[in-house]
Amino acid sequence: MNPLLRKAFAELIGSAFLAATVVGSGIAAQTLSPDDAGLQLLENALITGAVLVALILALGPVSAAFNPVVTLAERFFGAISSTAAAVFITAQVVGCCLGVVVANLMFELDPVLLSTRERSTGALWLGEVVATFGLVVVIFGVVRSGRATHVAYAVGAYITAAYWFTSSTSFANPAITISRTLSDTFAGIEPSSAPPFIAMQLVGGALAVGAVLMLYPNADELADELTRLADDRVVPDRTGDPT
Repeated sequence: MNPLLRKAFAELIGSAFLAATVVGSGIAAQTLSPDDAGLQLLENALITGAVLVALILALGPVSAAFNPVVTLAERFFGAISSTAAAVFITAQVVGCCLGVVVANLMFELDPVLLSTRERSTGALWLGEVVATFGLVVVIFGVVRSGRATHVAYAVGAYITAAYWFTSSTSFANPAITISRTLSDTFAGIEPSSAPPFIAMQLVGGALAVGAVLMLYPNADELADELTRLADDRVVPDRTGDPT
């Protein structure tokens, strides 16, 4: 299979499972803990963090950004081409939307039901800047420090925490934000609220790229490490040692 298509397929599958988990666990939490919003959020956060670890470990050897902001940062650092970035972002958005449709159907809801959950205040927008900034710094900081094998655990832990310490409950992902407009449930967001969220995510991502450049000023080394991860994934040989 064409390497670009193979990576795009990984982004599609990973994004679909991620979105299905975010929305599906939200529906389940709302059903099982109807009178406790805090418990609903805890259930949603823990399950989302867990699936991120699993998906990144499973699909990381192929491609595992699942987030247009992360993909744009990879493009900025020279790890992928503009064509690849466009293909991956398309796969991420389509995958997330498919995942939400499947989640709705699994819980016997209409496949598409536009959310009426308004999320539109300055505090929430700031929360998205903070959430996305932290996510991008965590990902690229872990990679640049030579501990790329720990990215899955770092991302899972960060997202679980960011559900709680940010006012927006850490969407931190434009593809997820778009897809969450398609479910009028615990995890939903009203379509009119989505564009400001996405704009703030892009701002957070841009600020994070600047922070990464300040923290790890040798951009060439970062680009080389990202390119190695993108184009020459570490695959165990028969003895279990990396090749």
